[in-house]
Amino acid sequence: MVAIPRRLTAPAPGWSTHADVVVIGSGIAGLTVALRYVHLSPRGRVLVITKDVLSAGSTRWAQGGIAAVLDPEDTPDEHLRDTLLAGVGLCDEDAVRVLVTEGPDALKRLIGHGAEFDRDTDGELQLTREGGHRRNRIVHAGGDATGAEVQRALVQAVLAEPRIEVVEHALALDLLADAAGRACGVTLHVMGEGAVDGVGAVNAGAVVLASGGMGQVYAATTNPVVSTGDGVALALRAGAVVRDIEFVQFHPTVLWLGEGSTGQQPLVSEAVRGEGAVLVDGAGERFMRGVHELADLAPRDVVAKAIMRRMDETGADHVYLDARHFGEEKWRTRFPTILAVCREHGIDPVTEPIPVAPAAHYASGGVRTDLYGRTTVPGLYACGEVACTGVHGANRLASNSLLEGLVFGERIAADLAAADLVPAEPAGDGRPEGLVDPRTRQRVQNHMSRGAGVLRSDVSLAQVARALKDARWTPVAVEPCTESWEATNLLTVATALVAAAAEREETRGSHWREDHPERDDDHWRLHIDIALTAEGLVMRHEAHEDTRPDTSPAHAAPVGDELPAALRAELAAIGVDPGDLLRLVRTALEEDLGGGLDVTSAATIPAGQAATGDLVARAEGVVAGLPVAEAVFRQAGPRITVERRAADGDRVRPGDVLMTVSGPAGDLLTLERTALNLLTHLSGVATATRRWADAIAGTRARVRDTRKTLPGLRALQKYAVRCGGGVNHRMGLHDAALIKDNHVVAAGGVAEAFRAVREAFPGLPIEVEVDRIDQIEPVLAEGAEEILLDNFTVERLAEAVRLVGGRARLESSGGLTLGTARAVAETGVDYLAVGALTHSASVLDVGLDLRGE
Repeated sequence: MVAIPRRLTAPAPGWSTHADVVVIGSGIAGLTVALRYVHLSPRGRVLVITKDVLSAGSTRWAQGGIAAVLDPEDTPDEHLRDTLLAGVGLCDEDAVRVLVTEGPDALKRLIGHGAEFDRDTDGELQLTREGGHRRNRIVHAGGDATGAEVQRALVQAVLAEPRIEVVEHALALDLLADAAGRACGVTLHVMGEGAVDGVGAVNAGAVVLASGGMGQVYAATTNPVVSTGDGVALALRAGAVVRDIEFVQFHPTVLWLGEGSTGQQPLVSEAVRGEGAVLVDGAGERFMRGVHELADLAPRDVVAKAIMRRMDETGADHVYLDARHFGEEKWRTRFPTILAVCREHGIDPVTEPIPVAPAAHYASGGVRTDLYGRTTVPGLYACGEVACTGVHGANRLASNSLLEGLVFGERIAADLAAADLVPAEPAGDGRPEGLVDPRTRQRVQNHMSRGAGVLRSDVSLAQVARALKDARWTPVAVEPCTESWEATNLLTVATALVAAAAEREETRGSHWREDHPERDDDHWRLHIDIALTAEGLVMRHEAHEDTRPDTSPAHAAPVGDELPAALRAELAAIGVDPGDLLRLVRTALEEDLGGGLDVTSAATIPAGQAATGDLVARAEGVVAGLPVAEAVFRQAGPRITVERRAADGDRVRPGDVLMTVSGPAGDLLTLERTALNLLTHLSGVATATRRWADAIAGTRARVRDTRKTLPGLRALQKYAVRCGGGVNHRMGLHDAALIKDNHVVAAGGVAEAFRAVREAFPGLPIEVEVDRIDQIEPVLAEGAEEILLDNFTVERLAEAVRLVGGRARLESSGGLTLGTARAVAETGVDYLAVGALTHSASVLDVGLDLRGE
């Protein structure tokens, strides 16, 4: 069988040029890299290669918007939790935290480039919601033309920058590498439209892949015609690792244009459902109710699967999106582009439901990178849809893609600016070359849609794999040209995707195996890495970070290696890393057992004796930590069953049963203390928080926590604060800057300290603590968005609120009591910071009562 080419057959370069950095792609990711790099590197020069014109590509087709935490009621932790939940256990939490914390400032810099987003009558950014988000945090432009506005602003900024050169109508072919294997440029073909044409070479100190997705590997897609997987294919041929390529997101609501329609299909933005549209079948029945707690706003994989199931049940080839209740005016102002496209195809959404069906939309996997966009090939970077940063996991959360391009594009630029970029001479290239017959393109797309689309199985994937192998062979010589290069890229990417999809024998996120319909964390909570070698495609499993087992003490109570999938997902959704919790629980058990036995239980409980017990509240309060307590009891594996009788956040009274556990009596009593230690402490934090929240109810202020937490318990304690009705402050010293008096002394002044932080960490939010009124104006002048008023009296707080006049958020901290809380809140401050919530809250008394037999 013909091997996958490791280099494209092409004429020798007939011309060459040089740049510090060459960027392949002109969407939000690539242009952000270029603009940020020349900003950070005063003499840096960038060459941008784009396959079409500068304004083409996937970015301009984005309708919904950009997700970012801009509402004072929203928090990065909430955005993080929504993203982790959508990613179904495979997100890199560090990458997601980078995204949600650096995103707001990156968005503001985009606005600084001239991007104009929709605003309300007060001039504030309008925020909406999309599937999987539990807050309104999506900014949009032109109603439903966000991508077009973002692309316009970035193109205008690039054209105004003389140190950014653009080569249009250019297809990147292969990576150039020096003798040490470091990327030092690319070969490319310019299609006769620019100052140069034919095959040429760009020598550069670094190469950035920002070439977009691979939607054209399927027959029907929302992607433009240029999205042929060129970047992923180039990276594979260069020896880079590609990760999680099986996770292709199918957008659930793509305009259905009739049986057999292929190519780029119009998208009906998720924001339409965010504004209240609902999905119905041909009989008008709303089928998302009961499928997910968010119903029509569930994550995309959930909605796409529900649509496919309903289509299968009814024999239909589409369903409907009903937004007739919007009325003409809302359609014209909020979704003018979608309205026009629908009417162009003979559908009037004002008076009739819109026919929709899933179509290939977004690749969550791609070229594996670290947190600065570095791939496994030195000097080669990747960002945007071509990359796998770890942000999306098994399923991208809506409107995180444009944000990812912004944030990681800026990170790449910062890494490049800090490097000493010296273009090297490329070494000889002995990789075997080849091409695929361009006539196979449609055949590949049809096979991929039939057997490797939304629905997959062992049989269907095997059929596709055979068809792809057959497509590599051709009876005629294939001439180097754009069509054959694209066909080769498509076949390369399709082959890798099908191999990974066949390997992953479970259903997770956007990967749906009909023959393995359940998520299987025990075996498949891992990543599939693929590389192209002389032996062909080589796959390797890499465990997800928090699945690596810990060593349990010998002779301790039985410890389950994993938690049930549903419990892991629940813990991740509340911001608790399941692996971290398991390590904490096992540390607690080691402290109890010391490597030995629970001697009292071993001596008094007959072997094999079973029991049922109730966790009962002994005092009035608010419960928090029931999933955590369940995780403790689950350490005995399936021998213990757990039934929750209350929910976190519930007010409870003495005698209320919170949870019932059944299983071996010895295991229940051995695990009892660890479960109760956590549950009573967290419930105490929630109860204390509720007292403060009740005290300031009816004001605009919110009570929030501080970093005064117990080691190893910060995420849990902050979750308990939320259960009690409070909100979280920063997670640690890494995700926000807080300038205090000692920092001011060290920097030589509050303004100097602010500027120093902004220059060193441009993407982080900055908070400033002041203890005098006269410090406020200098901080505001520097652009502070949040000011912490330390030990201010009620009168001084009111004066500070009047002085600030809404120009920044204000927090009151120090000297607060429940008795003065309402007076403080009524001054108009935004937050009351109460360290006692986590460092000195009393426990809520809860006990385990075994039932008598």
